[in-house]
Amino acid sequence: MAVTLYDLSSASGLKKLDEYLLPRSYITGYQATKDDLTVYAALPTAPSDEYGNVSRWYKHIDALLRISGVSGEGSGVIVEGSLVAEPVATPPAADTKAAVAEDDDDDDVDLFGEETEEEKKAAEERAAAVKASAKKKESGKSSVLLDVKPWDDETDMKKLEESVRSVQMEGLLWGASKLVPVGYGIKKLQIMLTIVDDLVSVDTLIEEHLTVEPINEYVQSCDIVAFNKI
Repeated sequence: MAVTLYDLSSASGLKKLDEYLLPRSYITGYQATKDDLTVYAALPTAPSDEYGNVSRWYKHIDALLRISGVSGEGSGVIVEGSLVAEPVATPPAADTKAAVAEDDDDDDVDLFGEETEEEKKAAEERAAAVKASAKKKESGKSSVLLDVKPWDDETDMKKLEESVRSVQMEGLLWGASKLVPVGYGIKKLQIMLTIVDDLVSVDTLIEEHLTVEPINEYVQSCDIVAFNKI
């Protein structure tokens, strides 16, 4: 059964998470899983020592991500008031039926005449719309945790994040983010995103958008930390 947590950006949300983690080492189960990654990414910043249990857990997951990553499946976790994927818009079933009905109506009209070019074009457009809507409805989604690395400690991280979020395309939703120290005064941007699998390729997003001009003025490289099907 999925665990539900609430508003981890608030003191009350962190307090409840701290109480939840008191007898536990991980969000679910007895090893680090994708459930831990979901909660880790939902936290806007590293928790203070005021929340001792959350702080302990956070540092442990952060260390695992740096060393070996996390691959366990987990049993499911929902974080309310955090990153929520926007539903992919699909027309109501009634609209699809109407489109099919229109096709039937067209077939009943002028049985002995030939279709005009306009009628053929309209029929093709309706068929394409029905096909596209069905494809969107069946498309799966994925949740991705991305590391975005700057050139050096003088890189303006605020502008770096603004540049990353400026990339907009159908099927891409940027989520929670935070800066993570990597050493020598350098920080990396760790950012969550949700994609519609049939519309967005993460590799293409990185190679053709995030590491080319003008964004590569701030971004040196990007690494996929976690990739989970939703």
